[in-house]
Amino acid sequence: MKLVFATHNLNKLQEVQQMLPTSIQLVSLTDIECFDDIEETEITLEGNAHLKANYVLQNFKHDCFADDTGLEVDILDGKPGVYSARYAGEPANSEKNMQKLLKALTGATNRKAQFRTAVALHLNGEKLIFEGICKGTILEQEQGEKGFGYDPIFMPEGFTKSFAEMSSEEKNKISHRGIAIQKLVDYLKDKFKS
Repeated sequence: MKLVFATHNLNKLQEVQQMLPTSIQLVSLTDIECFDDIEETEITLEGNAHLKANYVLQNFKHDCFADDTGLEVDILDGKPGVYSARYAGEPANSEKNMQKLLKALTGATNRKAQFRTAVALHLNGEKLIFEGICKGTILEQEQGEKGFGYDPIFMPEGFTKSFAEMSSEEKNKISHRGIAIQKLVDYLKDKFKS
């Protein structure tokens, strides 16, 4: 069975493929010749994930799953949330986003936050959501060179280093996206036992 993962990121695609039974073949947006910029216009992570999966299903007639992720900061009432990638405005810029967030938290003693990922699966007429959450705190300055986005300023609970100081294997075991994708994989493995 072929299943589209709404991404152009081949590393992400291969990582998920390795977790799936051999009976499921993952293909990317590039593989189905979808080069459209699917605008994320919903106000929730779940809404954006469904929007992307639905776009592929309607326009390319393929079952699909898609994800959306946001960083939710307690003291900022869950912001930047669904607007995490564009927090400092367009075009999206990770460094500017981090600096805006650090400035907003200047002097704050409560620096609790969580990363949350929603994965929408549109398969055989069913529409499901799988969620992953990683709780942590926002550091006062950037630490580490790895990762992307807010990784240099996010320290997960139970650790003394940022996501940007972890190997990808270490991060994927505890990350919001890793947790959500694992729930999806468990569901697919159960549904399509090879």
